[in-house]
Amino acid sequence: MDAAIALIGFGEAGRTFAQAAGWGARARAFDIEPARRADMERAGVVASATEKEALRGARLVLCLVTADAALKAAQDYAALLEHGAIWCDMNSVAPDTKRAAAAAIEAAGGCYVDVAVLAPVEPARMNVPLLVAGAAAGNAADDLRNAGFANVRTVGGEVGRASAIKMIRSVMVKGIEALTAEMMLAANAAGVAEEVLVSLDASEKPQSWFVRAAYNIERMATHGRRRAAEMEESAKTLAGLGVSPVMTGGTVERQRNQAGHAIPTPPKPIARSEETAE
Repeated sequence: MDAAIALIGFGEAGRTFAQAAGWGARARAFDIEPARRADMERAGVVASATEKEALRGARLVLCLVTADAALKAAQDYAALLEHGAIWCDMNSVAPDTKRAAAAAIEAAGGCYVDVAVLAPVEPARMNVPLLVAGAAAGNAADDLRNAGFANVRTVGGEVGRASAIKMIRSVMVKGIEALTAEMMLAANAAGVAEEVLVSLDASEKPQSWFVRAAYNIERMATHGRRRAAEMEESAKTLAGLGVSPVMTGGTVERQRNQAGHAIPTPPKPIARSEETAE
């Protein structure tokens, strides 16, 4: 890996990638939260005091901020990029948001690439599926592979294509989590959680809903605020396609309200006879 890597944003994704890839001093990182400098040092990357310092000399930039900060990061930092540097926007935002970010990066002489991360970074780590789109997608895919990412696929030369796949898919993935929370809140209040989950187990295989419910709820409690911001972008995606995001709007509210508020752990499964549910 000859080219220097810059990480803009050092939350869960940046930290996980840096530790798994072992980039060490070949990578520099910047985050607006000073407390994350300690995470950078533990991961072995160079902790930069400013965004300018992190971007100096970098040929590959991984932008891993929050969804609501993705466009501003591109607009604010575009002028600091090395000419021809590849800005990999790995944030979960709508295609229109990515196209606006691309305009800022390209106007300053950088190469913008739309990257969609299609699974949680843990436990996949460097095997997490990445979809890459944009005029520089081919070069970016090569650079990402050279940096250690093992599951990279280009999906076209149009910025926004990778994002559209991710955002529309997210309508289902994040929507199921939100529906689970609503179901479990009602089931616990009625004292029928065990029966509801048993009934779902009878109609859905192979994964137990006891396991799935606990997992979905944990993800919302831990990441609800970030996921709500992402789902706002999914709503924009649907609206841009002429589809009214009725359920997606509800998912935004439920994800945000559930953040930091765990629901009681579902009961352990017990032996039941097979039954079906309409």
